[in-house]
Amino acid sequence: MAITSSLLCPIQLSQNPTLLNRHRFKTPGVVAAIPPLSTATDVSVVGNPFDSTALAVIGGSSVAALATVLSLTDPERRRQMQAEEVGGGDKEVVKEYFNNDGFQRWRRIYGETDNVNKVQLDIRIGHSKTVENVMKMLRDEGSLKGVTVCDAGCGTGSLSIPLAREGALVSASDISAAMVAEAEKKAREELLEGKDELSQGFVLPKFEVNDLESLSGKYDTVVCLDVLIHYPQSKADAMIAHLASLAENRLILSFAPKTFYYSLLKRIGELFPGPSKATRAYLHAEADVERALQKVGWRIRERGLITTQFYFANLVEAVRA
Repeated sequence: MAITSSLLCPIQLSQNPTLLNRHRFKTPGVVAAIPPLSTATDVSVVGNPFDSTALAVIGGSSVAALATVLSLTDPERRRQMQAEEVGGGDKEVVKEYFNNDGFQRWRRIYGETDNVNKVQLDIRIGHSKTVENVMKMLRDEGSLKGVTVCDAGCGTGSLSIPLAREGALVSASDISAAMVAEAEKKAREELLEGKDELSQGFVLPKFEVNDLESLSGKYDTVVCLDVLIHYPQSKADAMIAHLASLAENRLILSFAPKTFYYSLLKRIGELFPGPSKATRAYLHAEADVERALQKVGWRIRERGLITTQFYFANLVEAVRA
């Protein structure tokens, strides 16, 4: 989950080290910047004289005044135009973006190439920390060999590949055909390493093009990382319920946290959009996600916060209540 541009802020973001340690989540250094506004926003364009890098949040009455100004403007018109261009709503916008410009941008970010700027590199580190913590959650229960995992919204395979390397039986999907093709290519390169087949007992991930609502089957664990940011809470509730119905034992989710502060910065970013088209960004309150889980008989067992300077995500592990 990443931002449109760098809204640097002199206010130090507080973190509760007790919370982070208690839930065993590893995080990079403490941040004094911004939350992730969208996994699909244009993070390749930084330093535009008209973008939000020119703004800073000072605090106190200035924040209140800024909030008042922002309430008088509405970015929804730009959002509606995006949807009309692709002939649909959020899902169609996401699909169009990640099959075109977004695919090229995020393939670089999720890859290992040096062809990234400082912001993109920071987001790569943040995403890798999320994957690292998910792997730790799963390993804590024992060996992954033979464990069935659904990687919903797999992107370029950053989670699917290490899962398969440890013997998990992975079903991976993404709404973007371009992302799925890239993930399958990377899996073959990294797991086969020039061989015709994997060692006995290990299986290549099964990749397919699919949206979250259309997924079916039963899995020991379902994982959905950095996807909910593309959908409003009303749709996210239904998605969470559907993902929970696929999981036998565990559901792991990551999402951009919603607070007044992050919502304010997100709104500023929307007023100064970059030149590239991107998806809409939706923040989610942890309480709303927890409520959606409780409605379908699940509870959060482990939770934590993962941050870098330009990446910010809540990570929760849910089990049946």
